[in-house]
Amino acid sequence: QVQLVESGGGLAQAGGSLRLSCAASGRTFSSYGMGWFRQAPGKEREFVGGIRWSDDRTYYTYYTDSLKPRFTISRDNAKNTVYLQMNSLKPEDTAVYYCAAVRSGGHYYTAADYAYWGQGTQVTVSS
Repeated sequence: QVQLVESGGGLAQAGGSLRLSCAASGRTFSSYGMGWFRQAPGKEREFVGGIRWSDDRTYYTYYTDSLKPRFTISRDNAKNTVYLQMNSLKPEDTAVYYCAAVRSGGHYYTAADYAYWGQGTQVTVSS
C-alpha cells in the first residue's frame, strides 16, 4: 500500500504559479503510476495528468490536452514525491487538487483506475 499527502496549495493570482507536492509512503513508490486530479465545487473530478513508467524504466508524462501547455508533472523517486507545476494560473483552475497512485505502468485517465488517494489540497486563483 501507499499513503499520499499533498501540499503546496493556497491562494494565487491569475497568471501566477504554484507547485504542488505529493509525498508518498512505501518502499515501492517507483513502481506506482501517479496521477493528478482536480475537483471544482459542483463539478466532477477531472483528470489533470499522470506520470507512468515503462519497461525500459523510463517515466513518461501525459496530460489532459487543454492543460498540457501550463501544467507539468515530475517525480523524484529518491524523495518519494511527485510534483505538479502549474503556471499561468487562471481563476478556472480553482479546485481541490488530488494526487493518486496505481500500481501499474499504464495510462490511466479516470479516477476509478486509481487505488490510492491523498486528502487533497485547495488551490484558489483570484482574478
